Amino acid sequence: MNMDNKLLIQISAGKGPAECTLAVVYTVAEIEKAVIAAQGKMVYIQETTGEERGTLESVLLEVTVPDTATFKKQWQGSIQWIFSSPYRKAHKRRNWFTGVHIIDTPAQPPAFKPEEVRYETLRASGPGGQHVNKTETAVRAIHLPSGLSITASDSRSQAQNKQLALQRLQLKYYWQQQQALQQAQQELWWQHHNLQRGNPIKVFRK
Repeated sequence: MNMDNKLLIQISAGKGPAECTLAVVYTVAEIEKAVIAAQGKMVYIQETTGEERGTLESVLLEVTVPDTATFKKQWQGSIQWIFSSPYRKAHKRRNWFTGVHIIDTPAQPPAFKPEEVRYETLRASGPGGQHVNKTETAVRAIHLPSGLSITASDSRSQAQNKQLALQRLQLKYYWQQQQALQQAQQELWWQHHNLQRGNPIKVFRK
């Protein structure tokens, strides 16, 4: 698996209010535009939904772009969004912030053994739960020691979906392994972010 041009990107509302969880959704959309413009690819690895419908507290993305160094320089840091709150009509605040944290993917996730992965096949579904085909081409990969699982249905080929599921499961496993170490670092990063809200790396208006 060639990981040279892949990044793991975490977008988070941190301890911000509901408006910041909406800003996370907006930030994901802007990053997706940037990935498409760079002729890259973006895949959702994990997400945590916010309290308000259609919002996200955090999301973990796998992004493939030709120039990872430039992409990190353009996106890592705090993102400022300027819009009126859709949840508190009388609220005067219009500035909301999200944080973008980017790490390079490892050449090989630690202590991950493909032989400890079980695969299940299922039918790929379209919008509204409609089956897009009659054969079981989607694949769910389950890492037995950790219980982590992920499903791939990008391709009509079961073999290709199996490979994609394994790759994404490795990334998800790697990310979980890094959580304990990064938790303290993330807290420090958020403290820094809170101090640097007057100097966001990007500003958007809605």
